[in-house]
Amino acid sequence: MGQITSLFVHKVVNVATAANPEDTTRRHDLFTSVGIDPEAPVDPKIRVLDSDYYNLCERVAREDDDGVTLPLRVGSSMRCDDYGAFGLAWKTAIDLRRSYERAVRYGLVLTSVSAYEVRNEDDKHFILLHREGERRLGMRLSNEQSIVAVTQISREVSQQDFNPEVVYFKHNIPGDLSSHEEFFGCPVICNADRDAIQVSSKSLAAPNKLADSAISQFFDAHLDQEITEFASDIDMTLRMRTDIAQSLSDGVPTLTEIANRFSMSARTLQRRLADQGLTFQMLVDESRRDLAKRLLTRTDYTLSEIAFLTGFSEQSAFNRAFKRWAGSSPRSFRLQARP
Repeated sequence: MGQITSLFVHKVVNVATAANPEDTTRRHDLFTSVGIDPEAPVDPKIRVLDSDYYNLCERVAREDDDGVTLPLRVGSSMRCDDYGAFGLAWKTAIDLRRSYERAVRYGLVLTSVSAYEVRNEDDKHFILLHREGERRLGMRLSNEQSIVAVTQISREVSQQDFNPEVVYFKHNIPGDLSSHEEFFGCPVICNADRDAIQVSSKSLAAPNKLADSAISQFFDAHLDQEITEFASDIDMTLRMRTDIAQSLSDGVPTLTEIANRFSMSARTLQRRLADQGLTFQMLVDESRRDLAKRLLTRTDYTLSEIAFLTGFSEQSAFNRAFKRWAGSSPRSFRLQARP
């Protein structure tokens, strides 16, 4: 079972009881349904089971007069300071791109069931949310909350007025999308192939209001320690695949490099992978394979360009590896994948 920070529980309960904040019975009931002490202070380090959190979201959405906008109200209530060291590292980063890179690296301190990825495709820039598991209503609501929260705190920290260019959701949002499009200030596309926001290069490069590299490095060190504390309990392979995929155009990263990025020794990383029946080479191959398939189906890059982006020095080596992964040549795979 995965885990999610109790910070999100507090936000959902606050929104659910906003119309009648004196209803302590309801607040108590909502908190205890996920095993949280209603009288305890907010602590992002305290976690709840993902299934319990999804149940809470589903319950509140059913009982809400406007359940469709629940994720907007929850996500837009987030502030950087709510996230503790994670939020401080986010807002002291030099610019939004580096804020997003911190989400990729340190999202583990908030949840074990999702990960962020910064991706460039055809001169378009995306921050994607990846989440494993059954796409039940609670997960879909949680995904919306996360995308809304990323937008909200991007607006909070950037010196430039921020709106995404496009927002994508894998699921369908019932009813009118006008409230979503009004919040995001851009088109919202449902039933897409991703949960993501598309961000302009200008927005990514805009400096943050409180940018301070020295302070940001301090919080990086703090978060590295927090990740080490969670490492024994949480599967990090999804984040490692994402990290490897983002590094491939500069060459295949080594075991030691990836271990260092995740604040562990190479020996510890090998042991943790072995416990899951994996090797580091298997992880690299999976990352290359998935990236290659994505580039072949979603971009017009040449085969030689895709070979370079997936860490191969020669197209012939890429062709051989891809045929081993997919059972067909890259060219055949692309032709079959496109009408």
